[in-house]
Amino acid sequence: MQLMLRQFRPRTGPHEHRVVQPRRPLRHTSLRAPHPIGMLLGDHDGLNRLAGLLSFAAYSRHTIVHVPLRDSLPPDEGVGELVDLVLAHHTLGLRPSKWPEMRRKLVNGTPLTARTDEARTTRDATSWRERCERADNRDELRHATHARTFFLFGSRDVFAETATSLAHAAGWGPHQKGVAKGHSALMTALPTLVQAPGGGHPVEVLVCFKPYPPYAHFRRPGR
Repeated sequence: MQLMLRQFRPRTGPHEHRVVQPRRPLRHTSLRAPHPIGMLLGDHDGLNRLAGLLSFAAYSRHTIVHVPLRDSLPPDEGVGELVDLVLAHHTLGLRPSKWPEMRRKLVNGTPLTARTDEARTTRDATSWRERCERADNRDELRHATHARTFFLFGSRDVFAETATSLAHAAGWGPHQKGVAKGHSALMTALPTLVQAPGGGHPVEVLVCFKPYPPYAHFRRPGR
């Protein structure tokens, strides 16, 4: 997939960072923070492009991917705070408390075009799935919510798995019953979010497909 991005080089103190955003907003995709259940709701274009951005993040260890989903059209379902999404490798050491300062400096970006490698992403996602059931597996998605932003911190393989999961939701969402009438369809959930100690309801982010209105424009594949 070819990604049309915008690249920024903000500085915080003596450090320069590389941040990329999609050049065109994901107008029909939204994210609600998990308290403890969140929802990622998107159409085919939005979920497919998010899959591409996750694949890009998987192989960009020194880059922060910022998806400003609060700029999208407000969804007509779901509850909870609408948030942006930030993806970063856990080895980068990004602290959510530092993000507002960095976000204010995302001005005068430069165009960037990148291409993802779906075969490589699938291979690394398969590798993650083969390990995920092992008792010693710690390759999970760490997360935090701060400053109206949901942060996902992970490794190459867990980001690759998340990318393939969203690509599946984008591809098969249009086939689900009722979507042509404007109903959403639950497709999956973000894989293996790290859970806080002490029990309680697990933290989840449900991934749902929904075409954008007016729904008369939408036709299920094969119809």
